[in-house]
Amino acid sequence: MLWFAAETVVTCGVLILLLVVHQLWWTNQQARAEAGERVAVLEREWDISPPEAGGSSGASGASGDAVGTSPAPEEPAPVGGSSASPSARPSSGGAKPSPAPARTPSGETFAVLRIPRIGLTVPVAQGISKSKVLDKGYVGHYPGTAAPGRVGNVALAGHRNTHGEPFRYVNRLRKGDEITLRTREGTYTYRVDQILPVTSPRDTGVIQPVPRSIVKPSYGYSKAGSYLTLTTCTPEFTSRYRLIVWATLRR
Repeated sequence: MLWFAAETVVTCGVLILLLVVHQLWWTNQQARAEAGERVAVLEREWDISPPEAGGSSGASGASGDAVGTSPAPEEPAPVGGSSASPSARPSSGGAKPSPAPARTPSGETFAVLRIPRIGLTVPVAQGISKSKVLDKGYVGHYPGTAAPGRVGNVALAGHRNTHGEPFRYVNRLRKGDEITLRTREGTYTYRVDQILPVTSPRDTGVIQPVPRSIVKPSYGYSKAGSYLTLTTCTPEFTSRYRLIVWATLRR
């Protein structure tokens, strides 16, 4: 009986170890490979195809590392659900008003995000669904937020841990760091100017067209402009809070 119990304990331990390896290592390998291949495909298409009119937006399900509804036990929700971009005039830099973008299917990639400070190059897909976007190692675009390079707030979510963990090191970003978004239409450069280290998953203000925290109102902006918001979970390996990075369009 004792021998059987010991074997059972050892077997359970091995299974748990294999599960941990799968989550923390194998999912990263798979997602990074898929994301890297998708970046290559996108940029190859853009290099041989002319720009197309329209932006990117659309509906999708909510999921982890974003802002919005309360996290479910197994599938934490993002910061903020959907929020419509208001019509606004450019505040600086000649940015174009955000048009009513063409609807992009959930899960379809339409941009490439680069953050030199942390060595990140990753595709951006429409929506913040785990199965269609985030678990593939992609960064997700919040439905209803602005298109890259437009007036409003381009709000993005990404995993902090597992499944490619593209936003693993966004906590290392500093004021002045550059972030680029490349689409078929062009490349847009944003510069980090504010970081909100910790806020609630329900802090939907951070992804509004003029982003400002409703939990910590001293963080955010007060006038229309062209903003980029990155959201992810914090601390690492939890989904209890959200870490927010804000940047403004430079060119």
